[in-house]
Amino acid sequence: MTLTAMDKQRYARHLSLPELGAAGQSRLKNSKVLIVGAGGLGSPCALYLAAAGIGTLGLVDHDVVDLSNLQRQVLFATSEIGQPKVRAAANRLTALNPDIEVRPLELKLTAENVLDVVRDYDVVVDGTDRITSRYLINDTCVILGKPLVSAAIHRFEGQSLTYLPDKGPCYRCLFANASDAQTPNCADAGVLGVLPGVMGAIQATEVIKLVAGIGEPSVGRLLTYDALALRFAEFNVARRADCAVCGDNPTIVTPQDAMPASKTTAAQRSLISHATPRQLRVRLEAAKESATPVLLIDVREQHEFECGHLPNSINLPIGELGTRMTELVATLDSVSRGRTARPDVVFLCRSGGRSLQACELAVGANLTAVPINLDGGLLAWSRDVDHDFPVAPAG
Repeated sequence: MTLTAMDKQRYARHLSLPELGAAGQSRLKNSKVLIVGAGGLGSPCALYLAAAGIGTLGLVDHDVVDLSNLQRQVLFATSEIGQPKVRAAANRLTALNPDIEVRPLELKLTAENVLDVVRDYDVVVDGTDRITSRYLINDTCVILGKPLVSAAIHRFEGQSLTYLPDKGPCYRCLFANASDAQTPNCADAGVLGVLPGVMGAIQATEVIKLVAGIGEPSVGRLLTYDALALRFAEFNVARRADCAVCGDNPTIVTPQDAMPASKTTAAQRSLISHATPRQLRVRLEAAKESATPVLLIDVREQHEFECGHLPNSINLPIGELGTRMTELVATLDSVSRGRTARPDVVFLCRSGGRSLQACELAVGANLTAVPINLDGGLLAWSRDVDHDFPVAPAG
């Protein structure tokens, strides 16, 4: 489809940009973009993509508008409370730009339907707030060879990453193994209302660049935003050859729903000990004078570990821990050699969720030491012990 006279008037400011021009605007008009999640991130992203002239916008969400949404989900009005989000969103976007096609898809993405939903689109935007959904969307885009613009928000922090087939890491390369329980959603943790506006606008920018073929997408670069400090940062990340979905020998070749919850029994969980950051600091100080050392196992991903870690800690990402348990046992034996007491084994991560999962794995593997979880993780360490300790952003 070529640009009409009305198009040229509506998109005049785009047409004035040499990098975009009529050719780029035509690409926008002929493109199809799918936004999964019509909430905090999806709202600003959809508004800007509709205004920019994306020809077809698909919106996936199975929720209804709630009063608590209106603090940040700028697609909706108070009068629309109780309405399906995708229908209210379609009305708003069509009112903004009646020349585009909006496809409201009132459904929940699952392994059974996701391929059929995603297949028809050129670019996918992930605006969900559940890690299991992010994995499902990521895996589907890798399998179908679709570009994916992903973002996440947590309290005052945001992050974004763009995936291009065969050109950079996917979401699983960064966070190989996580669960919804490890990262609270907005309802549980809270979120600054303007934060998703910033990150959603960044997602829209990435989509426009990808479709129009201009600029440099953030492939292999995890962009983070700290709203309290008003500071952006960037972390270079690489594709993992052992990634389960985009690696050299993928084990995920078709979309999968979330794995079942941990099978650790209550009796096994009772074998796990816990420590607050202040208690761990006391243990570490005491270990310098006693025969009982402390073995610190940091189960975050490598790029998180490299951002900042406790001295002498060992990095064993949670996704690899199950297959590297013998390595941990060997390390434990090595540290124990010549000592009368076995070391304290403390598992730690960003907020305490992955490390608790690691403790459960250790108990299930009959590790010959009582696993200790750092409750609250390194975020709590930074808050209670070392205010200058750098903690990588949430996944």
